[in-house]
Amino acid sequence: MKCRRFALAPLLMGLMMASIAARADVAIFLEEPFGTFGGMNPTGHSSVYLSRVCAASLTSLRRCEPEERGVVISRYHRIDGYDWLAVPLIPYLYAVDAADQVPEKTSPEAEAALRDEYRRKYLEAVAPDGPNGVTPKGDWIQLVGAAYDRRIYCFEIATTEEQDDRFIEAFNARRNVNRFNIMFHNCADFARQVIDFYYPRAIHRSLVADLGIMTPKQAAKCLVRYAKHHPDLRFSSFRITQVPGTIPRSGPVRGVLESVVKSKRYIVPLAPLTIVQPYLGGGLVFAWVESEHNFNPNQLTRPPDAEASPEIFARELESNQAVLSPAGLLANLPPLLNLPPLI
Repeated sequence: MKCRRFALAPLLMGLMMASIAARADVAIFLEEPFGTFGGMNPTGHSSVYLSRVCAASLTSLRRCEPEERGVVISRYHRIDGYDWLAVPLIPYLYAVDAADQVPEKTSPEAEAALRDEYRRKYLEAVAPDGPNGVTPKGDWIQLVGAAYDRRIYCFEIATTEEQDDRFIEAFNARRNVNRFNIMFHNCADFARQVIDFYYPRAIHRSLVADLGIMTPKQAAKCLVRYAKHHPDLRFSSFRITQVPGTIPRSGPVRGVLESVVKSKRYIVPLAPLTIVQPYLGGGLVFAWVESEHNFNPNQLTRPPDAEASPEIFARELESNQAVLSPAGLLANLPPLLNLPPLI
């Protein structure tokens, strides 16, 4: 599907226009919730982007060739029995092979067609045709086209070649069998494990805000805090906006107790318990204050230029230039990020 070409006007304020070939990154993608399940559980999704690691297959990793732009890996629930799968960056976001195929706008029908076309070319091993060749249902749709369904915040720090090589060797050797558990082995737990492989103890759970459950927002918040205290890791961030169209917009990403205090469906029946359970009441108050003042991904990232189409932004991602210059960025993070780590 071709889209209308736009003049390459200013794309992102503060773009690093110099070559990125000398650096590589590991990044947390903090992805907003969408749909019915996202309304019930607005914690969103967490995946990991590695700019120097590429996919030898859906289930094995290798070093990237010079022209390649990395891979997105994440833990999934029900995709052919695997624990994690690896998809190249542009297909993960837009369900196409290259930036010049990204549509300017989309609809649910167009999104489904793009996904199914990509599935038939590359994903039949984990998502084969249904009866009579129909498109199968299932969680495989999470592998491609994420930017059609939701806004994504990217927080990244630098890695070395040695770290990337050790990661590839370790993850290719480990048993890739479904371990998903929403309480203790969810997508954010997987992001924590990946980041901690590179930088041990960089990511931790919050017993107060999330009742000990690892959440995508907590993982991203920990990475930002860690980068604040390690400026040599050249922290950078940017925002991938949801592709315009008739697909419903995604919602704000929240922690566990923040989801409760921001939702009438939960806070009304729980309100009487806060009187007899002070710990719960205190946790809800903390979650409200934390969500309002401590970590707001919108304030820590910048969107593409208003005049830029999704295709142009995808071109910048494809050329590895869609990152904000790290110069001065850490110094401008909100002061509350100087608070000691939360337990």
